[in-house]
Amino acid sequence: MAHETTFNNFLIWSVLVSTIAIPPRAGVAQPDNQRWRHLILSVVCMIMIANLQYGWSVFVLPLQKARGWSVSDIQIAFTIFVALETWATPINGWIADKLGPDVGPRTVMGVGGVLVGLGWIINSYASSLPALYIGGALSGLGSGAVYCTAVGTAVKWFKDHRGLAVGLVAGGFGAGAALTIIPIQVVIAKSGYASAFLWFGLIQGGVVLIVSQFIRNPHQGEAPESASVKVQQTSRSYTAREVLGSRVFWVLYLLDLLMCAGGLVVTAYLAPIATSYHISDIQLFWGASTLSIALVFANVMNGIARPFFGWVSDQIGLWQTMAIAFVLGAASYFLLFVLGNQPWGFVFFTGMIFFCWGEIFSLFPAMCTDLFGSKFATTNTSMLYTAKGAAAFLVPVGGMFAIATGNWNDVLFLATGINVIAVILVCTVLRPAANRHHTMDKVAQPVLRSTVNSNVISTNETKESLS
Repeated sequence: MAHETTFNNFLIWSVLVSTIAIPPRAGVAQPDNQRWRHLILSVVCMIMIANLQYGWSVFVLPLQKARGWSVSDIQIAFTIFVALETWATPINGWIADKLGPDVGPRTVMGVGGVLVGLGWIINSYASSLPALYIGGALSGLGSGAVYCTAVGTAVKWFKDHRGLAVGLVAGGFGAGAALTIIPIQVVIAKSGYASAFLWFGLIQGGVVLIVSQFIRNPHQGEAPESASVKVQQTSRSYTAREVLGSRVFWVLYLLDLLMCAGGLVVTAYLAPIATSYHISDIQLFWGASTLSIALVFANVMNGIARPFFGWVSDQIGLWQTMAIAFVLGAASYFLLFVLGNQPWGFVFFTGMIFFCWGEIFSLFPAMCTDLFGSKFATTNTSMLYTAKGAAAFLVPVGGMFAIATGNWNDVLFLATGINVIAVILVCTVLRPAANRHHTMDKVAQPVLRSTVNSNVISTNETKESLS
């Protein structure tokens, strides 16, 4: 009965908050602190949805123990979450762009906050696998709505520091779970996983719902231009149809798919991996276990990576930064296999894997916007983000592979190989493809401007003849 009252209050509160209106602003250049305010609020929303992915691992074994479900069956809920979190984002991005800079972000993110809360509330009551899958689906839809809108806000406000801005927003998603992972574990230990799902779902969804009402995107002319941009950026905005017809987009998509696959397996199975090494419950300091410390450190490193590599890319270029990060990632996966059976080795190299994996969520959206423009950036970056959903289907496969072989070594070897292949593709395929795209874009611009001017002249002549 108490849970039902809480649930009803959450729905009423959601409807009331969603009616908050944001007055439109004039399309003139805004003070720099204005865009930073919108960016910080976007980061807060991303922090609130971080547990949905990076905190999931701590629920797996309690669910198995309480319900008797197999780990692979439970992880189907995670696969559904990631798939819908990513595959629905093009629709969310299109709605956000279509509704305009004032209404779009607050509507899409506000609805996302409601779905995030409902998803975990359903998980708290779920007594069957289908119910757990429904909770995962709603959580995924809500998380995707928040994620794509926040990234769109970042790339639109910060043309001059696009890598850093996307990195800060994505960093909130990567590191946010570090703030609450131990409190969630405490609640699970004292009151059970259902209470953790319920109360953290209410808190996370509620905060997103409120904060999102004060976020908007820039009108034309509001986002500052900068002559000091060090990376190539297109001067036109490509529609979704044009993006899908571009070869360089699919090269970027393939790389995103490969990198997501390796990272998601470690994210979803971090607790089982630690258990297989027999070090998960070893206390390191202050009574904290190896797994707890590894989860916190991994999420912190994941969050730091995104603005760090984003800033690096603003200085030296995107493909160069990708190559550096992927080389470090290959070394980290391999060294986790070598030293993962030692508590501190497990902690450090798990953190390094998350550090080298997290950067894809800042570098890839930034490169997508540099290639295809900012007007439809929320939609275009959302289409690229669906690669993560496709990669999610490899998560249960990773678990079945480990069961078949009796260990996680081959999975870590595969992830190492993926990173090596990614480095080769970046240097030999992505780099020349991006250069060709920018060259063709520059050639096409004078033609497009000439066509527009001719149309304007023709229209004026028609008006004069009619008058």
